[in-house]
Amino acid sequence: MNRHPDTAQLPRPFDESFAADPHALYARLRAAGSVHRIALPDGSPVWLVTHEADVRAGLNDPRLSVNKRHSTTGFSGFSLPPALDSNLLNIDPEDHLRLRRLVSKGFTPRHVEMLGDAVRACARDLAARLEKAIADDGEADLVAAYAHPLPLRVIGALLHIPDADQERFAGWISTMLAPRSREELGAAVGSVHRFLVDLVAERRARPGDDVLSDLIAARDEDDRLTEDELVSLAFLILMAGSETVQHVISAGALTLMTHPEQLAALRADPALLPAAVEELLRHTSSNQTAVRRFPTEPVEIGGVRIPPGDTVLFCLASAHRDPARYPDPDRFDLARADKAHLALGHGLHYCLGAPLARLQLTIALGTLLDVLPALRPARPVDELPWAATFRFHALRALPVTTATAGTP
Repeated sequence: MNRHPDTAQLPRPFDESFAADPHALYARLRAAGSVHRIALPDGSPVWLVTHEADVRAGLNDPRLSVNKRHSTTGFSGFSLPPALDSNLLNIDPEDHLRLRRLVSKGFTPRHVEMLGDAVRACARDLAARLEKAIADDGEADLVAAYAHPLPLRVIGALLHIPDADQERFAGWISTMLAPRSREELGAAVGSVHRFLVDLVAERRARPGDDVLSDLIAARDEDDRLTEDELVSLAFLILMAGSETVQHVISAGALTLMTHPEQLAALRADPALLPAAVEELLRHTSSNQTAVRRFPTEPVEIGGVRIPPGDTVLFCLASAHRDPARYPDPDRFDLARADKAHLALGHGLHYCLGAPLARLQLTIALGTLLDVLPALRPARPVDELPWAATFRFHALRALPVTTATAGTP
């Protein structure tokens, strides 16, 4: 049943053709204008913003709130309980800055750089396992064997979470992002909620030298955040810290393998790796849209007047391929002069974990190039399975091999 009967006639662009080729859709939308009134797959009405200049400006516009209390269209999103919803993605400036200051010391560039040796060791271990799997079976799945476990291990180490619990949590988050039914979504949200409440209780009883223990101390000793905010911050760190990075590792590896001239340039000059990471974040980042916004007053975006309380989605993937900002935007180019992107946010909600994400991506891709220099896709690229929603576009699997094409 359509829960939004007044939007029945709105276009629904996130269909099967979108899943096959998101950027073709975005090119059509950009050509028709920057702002489009559409319906999401569940019927929810939103304004989708596609031009880079409007996306960049909108992400930094204080009149556009992330707090759902400003919604007048019944927006529910994941329908998270308060103990998961009181996080930085749903809170406006005053409380946002208070919480950001509490958690930021665990993600400073200096603190992140101290994690470098641990990330390198983890990447080397996983790459060696991937190499052995390919030697044993002729091919292996880079997503399951490398891209998925690496950020999980890193975030797990940051919060001192055992490997088995990391995998369970990752499974629930994957279900939340692409549920097959509202019942499945509800079950995943419930599992995440219970896991984090139990984790906080366990760490409160036995604190350690980790970010979560520091947040608990801020809650219990200094009363600087509520219990819901505490659990919600743990949720955000675990979810954001594992999802985006794994998808950019896998899609980034595929992009490099399918652009041999760029890969050769990178091999010839490894110092280009940080630049490659920035271009990959622009060109292949899995995040399709930023966190939804709600105008607190009438706003004009791209010449379109949007009423207060409506839902606005800023399309990052479209912005990153906008020819008005990037010459030949579909081309992956390490030498591109303008690699500035919005993949890690912009303005107040710029990603707190950006230094850690960049560190992991640089090490993960550099280790693959070093340990498995002959790596290539084991299947035709057009046969690779993708997960696609209006939120993200990511490889489900990436079979790889080191055998020469055409050999058994």
